[in-house]
Amino acid sequence: MVAQFRLSAVLVPLWGDEAVWTADEGGLRWILAFSTEDELAALVRSKDLALDGFPYMTVLGSRLLDVAVPALGVPAGVVLDLLGAEPMVFPPVRGIVPDEVALDGPGNRGGVGVG
Repeated sequence: MVAQFRLSAVLVPLWGDEAVWTADEGGLRWILAFSTEDELAALVRSKDLALDGFPYMTVLGSRLLDVAVPALGVPAGVVLDLLGAEPMVFPPVRGIVPDEVALDGPGNRGGVGVG
């Protein structure tokens, strides 16, 4: 599933000018991504926000995991289709995100902190 996600174009809602929409849960920050406009719309409606013109960008899953997650500077992963029938979680572990920001990476003894 990770390989397929890396190759897929996903929709990422924007908050403010260019910040990606994230949520903090379980001591981690999660970038929210969506496989379709309908999946994104479900989240927007759940927050009582206007759907018309809601800003988002389209990006490859690999860019989220390899660039956006490390750029956050805190332990982070990606959640795909948060409110969907089959949400998927891509946690900050080796094999999903770069080793240097993975909780189980070589610089993170015991899974504490990032790089």
